[in-house]
Amino acid sequence: MLRRLSLFWLAAFTSLLLSACASSVSPPTRYMLPTSPAVNAPSRAETTLQVSPLRLAHYLDVDGIVMQLDDITLNEAREHQWAESIGRQLERALRAELADQLPSVQVVRAEGSRPSALTLSLEVDQFQGRYDGVAVTSGQWQLRDSDGEMLALKSFTAETVLDQDGYPALVRSLGESWQVVAEQIADQLSQGGYL
Repeated sequence: MLRRLSLFWLAAFTSLLLSACASSVSPPTRYMLPTSPAVNAPSRAETTLQVSPLRLAHYLDVDGIVMQLDDITLNEAREHQWAESIGRQLERALRAELADQLPSVQVVRAEGSRPSALTLSLEVDQFQGRYDGVAVTSGQWQLRDSDGEMLALKSFTAETVLDQDGYPALVRSLGESWQVVAEQIADQLSQGGYL
């Protein structure tokens, strides 16, 4: 009887100790890219541009925000994570910015077949903070016509200096870099006569 009682107290103490340890672990902080204000849909679009889901470098397709620690070392943050897949956030922000920059173009998500629509595809090679306090974005985009013929293939890059330390500042700077990329693409699409 005494032995059972001491085992009971040992089990209760162990359970209490384990629950105290488990409750002291704080959940990661989750971030969303800053969003641009909503834009009104164009009254009459001349062209439809469908944006395909983005292809991310494998090391970017993770929950944690990526930080480049030196010229060759990358680290995925455990305590600072994206609230939603970064690929989805980037695609949504790109569509919104292109719609704002190209008012005579109907910018849509690439779903199903759309006759005579142009298709924009992007590969993102870098979307990370860098050890020198810069948010870096780079990759390439390509534009195809409705028959799948490539009309353009171009690289993009943007760097934004962080205005302060910390992950919130990094996320905001990454958002600014992505906005610059979207503006570059919109400018190249309209200047190139593709739309």
